[in-house]
Amino acid sequence: MHQQPTQLLTFVLLISAAIVARLAWLQIIHGSENRSRADENRIRLVPRNPVRGRILDRHGEVLATNRLTYRLYIQPGEVSDRQWPGLRDRLASLLWLSPESLDQKRRSREAEAGYRIALAGPLSATQVLRFREQARHFQGVTLDLDVLRAYPHDALAAHVLGYTSALTEEEYHQLEASGYRIRDRIGRSGVERVFESTLRGEWGGQQLEVNAAGEVQRVLGEKAARSGQDLRLTIDLPLQLAAERALDGVRKGAIVAMDPQTGAIRALASRPTFNPNVFSDGPTSQQWLDLSRPEAPMLNRAFQGFPPASTFKVITTIAGLESGRMGEFDTLPTVHSFCYAGLCYGDHAGTRGAIGFTRAMAVSSNSFFYQLGLKVGPDELFKAARRLGYGSLTGIELKQEETSGLLGDQAWKRSVLDEPWTPVDTITSAIGQGALQVTPLQMARLYAAVANGGWLVTPHLVERATPRTWIGLKPVTLRVLRLGLRQVVTQGTGTVLNDPTLPAVAGKTGTGEDPPRPDHAWFGGYAPAGRPTLVIVAFGENSGGYGGTVAAPMVKALMTTWFKGAAVAPSRSRP
Repeated sequence: MHQQPTQLLTFVLLISAAIVARLAWLQIIHGSENRSRADENRIRLVPRNPVRGRILDRHGEVLATNRLTYRLYIQPGEVSDRQWPGLRDRLASLLWLSPESLDQKRRSREAEAGYRIALAGPLSATQVLRFREQARHFQGVTLDLDVLRAYPHDALAAHVLGYTSALTEEEYHQLEASGYRIRDRIGRSGVERVFESTLRGEWGGQQLEVNAAGEVQRVLGEKAARSGQDLRLTIDLPLQLAAERALDGVRKGAIVAMDPQTGAIRALASRPTFNPNVFSDGPTSQQWLDLSRPEAPMLNRAFQGFPPASTFKVITTIAGLESGRMGEFDTLPTVHSFCYAGLCYGDHAGTRGAIGFTRAMAVSSNSFFYQLGLKVGPDELFKAARRLGYGSLTGIELKQEETSGLLGDQAWKRSVLDEPWTPVDTITSAIGQGALQVTPLQMARLYAAVANGGWLVTPHLVERATPRTWIGLKPVTLRVLRLGLRQVVTQGTGTVLNDPTLPAVAGKTGTGEDPPRPDHAWFGGYAPAGRPTLVIVAFGENSGGYGGTVAAPMVKALMTTWFKGAAVAPSRSRP
C-alpha cells in the first residue's frame, strides 16, 4: 500500500529534476545567448538613407540633387514561408510586378537585420496609390520613402558629373567595413566617383520595440542620418549650356573652356552623351543597348587623344624659336608641293613666296612647317611638345578617366614598330599628323600657357590649391605666338571669329586626316587677346569639315555667351 505513493514521489522528483536541468541549461549554460535572441525578437533596427550631397556650379546653381521616391518593403517576421506565395501573387497583380523578381528580392541579402527587405522600387505614383488603397490586406508589407540621385538638367555635363548606381554584392563585401549597406549607391564616374567620400553621407536609423506579431510598440532610440556635403564645381552653367548646344552640330566631339590663369574648368562637354538619370531608376534593356552602341556615348572625348593636325604648328613654332634654329624675322619659301628625298607633300595654302612665322600660322602653310620641322629635327620637336604638357596627364581630378595621348617619337617608333626614324616622320609630325594624339584638355592647357605668359596650369573642376609650372618660354617666342595666333583670326583661317561684337580673339585652326573616315576639325584659342580670361578648345571628331568652318563657330558661340553683358568679372583671372 505504501509502494504507490513512493513511485509517485519518485516520478515527481524525476520530472522536477528534468525541469531544473532544462532551466539550468537555458539560463546558466546558454543564458546570454538566449537573452540575445530574445532581444533580437523584441528589438529591430530600421535604417535611414543618408541624403547625398548636391553638386553645384560656380554660382551655386544645382547640377545634381536628390529626389524622394517610394519603395515597397516586407517585414519577414510577419510573413511565413507558407503565407508568402499568396501574398506575392496578390502584390504582383496589384502593382504590375514580376512574381519572380519579388521572390528574388525576398531571398536577397538585403534583409536589414531581419526586420525588412526592399521588394520593389522606385514605385510610380499610380503604384503607390493602388497599394495604399489596399494596404490593410497586405499584412507585413509597408511603403517607405527612399532617396534617389537626380540630375535636373538631364544630360548636361554628364561626363563631368558622372552617375551613381547600386552596389554589387562583391562591392558590398569589400565596403561593408566602411559603413556601406547592401542597398547603398556609389559614384561610378565623374565627380560622383572621385568625391564619393565627400558626397555620400552616413546612414542613420531607428531602434524599434516590436511584439511577437512584429508590430511596432515604441521607438527606443534614433540616430539621424548624416547628409553628404555639397560640392561646388568651377563649371559655369550658362557656358556649359552653350557648349552643349554648340556640340549639337556634330555627331562626335568635345569642348573644353578654361581659365588660362588658374586652370579652372568653366565648361567641359562631350558628344555623344548620356542621361545619368537612367542609372537612378536602373537602365532598361533598351537603354543599355543605347549606352553600349559603337559611338560610345559614355566615353569622355575631352580626355581622349586625337591627331592634333595644324594646331600642333604652335609646338613646331616653339621648337624653332626656343632651339635658336630660326629667328623671329627669318623666312622660308612656300610652294604648292614640297619635295624632299624623292617624296612630295602638298600645301593647301599654296605658294605665297617667302614668309615668316606669323604669316605661316595665319594661312596655316604646310610647306613652311615641313621645312621648319626638318630644320629643328625630331629631338627639339618632341622636347617642345613635352614641355607644353603633351604626352602627360594634366592633373585634373578625373585622372582615372583621362588618357595621356601619344607622342610617337624615335624611341616609340623603334620599340613599338621596330622601325628607324625617317625624314618623312619629321615632316608629318611637324604639321600634327603621324603618330601623334593630343586630348582636347591637353590642348586647352597649351593655349593657356601662351595666353598667361608661360605658365603650365593644372586643370581642375573643384576650387583648390593647384600648382602652376613656369616653363620659361623666351619673350620672343611668346611675342611671335601671340601675333601669329591673332593673325589667324584677323586675316587667316579663323576669320569667323573676327567679330566686332566679341573682344579680340586669338587661336589656331586644325583639320586632321583620319582616312578612310572623314577629317577631324579643331580650333584652340583665347580671348581677349591682350588680357585673356578664357581659353576654349573645340573638336569635331570625323566631322568632315575644316577647323575654320566646324570648330571655330563652336568657339564663337561660347565666346558670345561668356563675354556678353557683364560676364567678365575681375575675379575670374589672377595676375
